[in-house]
Amino acid sequence: MVCLQMRTPKTPLPAAACAAVLLALSIAGCSSWQHWYWPFSKKPPPAPEISHDLTVTAAPDPAVTPAGDSSAPADVSANYPEYWKRNTLVVDLQAASGSGGIVLQPRSGVAWPVRLAFRVRPGSIGQLEVIADQRTILPIAPGGTHLVDLELAPGIYTSRTEKMRVSWGPVPAQ
Repeated sequence: MVCLQMRTPKTPLPAAACAAVLLALSIAGCSSWQHWYWPFSKKPPPAPEISHDLTVTAAPDPAVTPAGDSSAPADVSANYPEYWKRNTLVVDLQAASGSGGIVLQPRSGVAWPVRLAFRVRPGSIGQLEVIADQRTILPIAPGGTHLVDLELAPGIYTSRTEKMRVSWGPVPAQ
């Protein structure tokens, strides 16, 4: 019977070679990590500055408000902030859900922006209705994870428009 003997190397690996192998393995393992933080890397874009070009008030609900009630509507501009995205004023309606509405007016001494858009989260509301000089209904896709900016078409409002009523709710059954 033949005995197999394990051969041992005459000289063990030097410590420097072991350290080099260990360093190579750790670098290879960390190379798949995508979220490195480098102090000199590109900074994230700053958060957009909140604008106050429009007065945003709660739309009076005709079912709740008695006829002849002249109380001032509540200012809800903190719930629906406005941002400039290039030359478009974006009214952020992420807080909108279910059904409701707001009334937009330009602040005194400020004209309507040339372009106006509404930022919504798909699935939170079914459609957006805008009534100014013209009436338009903007459907909102029920699926999706990214916010959507719905820009108003030219002619929906003009520089002479006093108020714009924006209401939202589910898509009515047909």
